[in-house]
Amino acid sequence: MRIDLNADLGEGCGDDAALLALVTSANVACGAHAGDPATMQHTLELCLRRGVTVGAHVSYPDREHFGRRELALSAAEITEQVMRQLEALGAVAQRTGARIRYVKAHGALYNRMADDGEAAGATLAAIKDFDPSLVLLTLPGCIAMQLAESQGITAVGEAFADRAYRDDGRLLPRGEAGAVLTEASVVTERGLQLVREGTLQSASGRSLRLQVRSLCVHGDTPGAAALTQSLRRALETAGVTLQAFA
Repeated sequence: MRIDLNADLGEGCGDDAALLALVTSANVACGAHAGDPATMQHTLELCLRRGVTVGAHVSYPDREHFGRRELALSAAEITEQVMRQLEALGAVAQRTGARIRYVKAHGALYNRMADDGEAAGATLAAIKDFDPSLVLLTLPGCIAMQLAESQGITAVGEAFADRAYRDDGRLLPRGEAGAVLTEASVVTERGLQLVREGTLQSASGRSLRLQVRSLCVHGDTPGAAALTQSLRRALETAGVTLQAFA
């Protein structure tokens, strides 16, 4: 059994140094919802020291709402914004000697791409122009994954150990009660179940089957480092190999 552990980093919240000692992949904010060149450089340098795989965490340009508000940008605007962010992180990566290996959208853009082919296609257009070898990390089986695969871009499914799900396999909106999970025992058990059985329970108790290669704990979830440490320890005890997907 193999699984990747990823976290959103370089966002100016949470304990990045502690998380980078635990994860195998880092989704690095590219300056739109959070981050700046200095933070990107510091984060990439930490990734290099820890041997953590680097991904570009692209988003809507919305620092005020942390990229979690739907902006309804056009396809052209999405492509432009994603390309700008890839180039920003790419410039820092070139200076530090790091390499970007995958792309993961953040917040509202991530959720929109799961069901909106226009948004997904616009993001993929930027990826193809920047570096078509980059992997897309997204919700398993969603439109973004299907489009990526049809266009020759490798797509990998992930699940969120610290988030509740709706019955349709989409994330429960953050504004709803119980959307963010902060108990270590709950997060750990869900992670183990996903790796062992490929299933987890929705907020209503329905069993969902998810084919994933990566588990995410959000860097801004309260106690994120402790949650990730508990999850990693349990996975290793169960004989699971922690390995980056890209």
